[in-house]
Amino acid sequence: MSGEQIAAQILEIDNWPNFDGYGILPGIESAEFDPKTPENVGTRIRVTNRDGSSHVEEIVEWEPETRLRLRFGDFSPPVSRLATAFEETWEFESTTEGTTRIVRSFRMDPKSVFTRPVLVLISFFLKRAISRHLKQIGDES
Repeated sequence: MSGEQIAAQILEIDNWPNFDGYGILPGIESAEFDPKTPENVGTRIRVTNRDGSSHVEEIVEWEPETRLRLRFGDFSPPVSRLATAFEETWEFESTTEGTTRIVRSFRMDPKSVFTRPVLVLISFFLKRAISRHLKQIGDES
């Protein structure tokens, strides 16, 4: 799957509820643009999770051939008590075999040194949720 294909899927917010979460990390109930910009950078997506919590994801970098970056914020509790922001980065590199190497990474900004251990626990569940989601995306392509 190419960076352009992944970028197109990110903008298909009707599919966001396919993210099931993992363990204590809830899946997505719904997502809506708030607003969607013509150039995509600055597009905000309001997300409601299956446990009733919510957050906003903003596209802060949009170069589908090489890199995408989204910043998560405006968290409802309990995450609002733990973190100021999360960042998700997708990096794409074409290989000599004609495939695309994809690196998906996250950064979590704790509210304090005391909340860092909880974010480490959340990252454990996030890695598993992302792994399952990437497999699902790959199976659909």
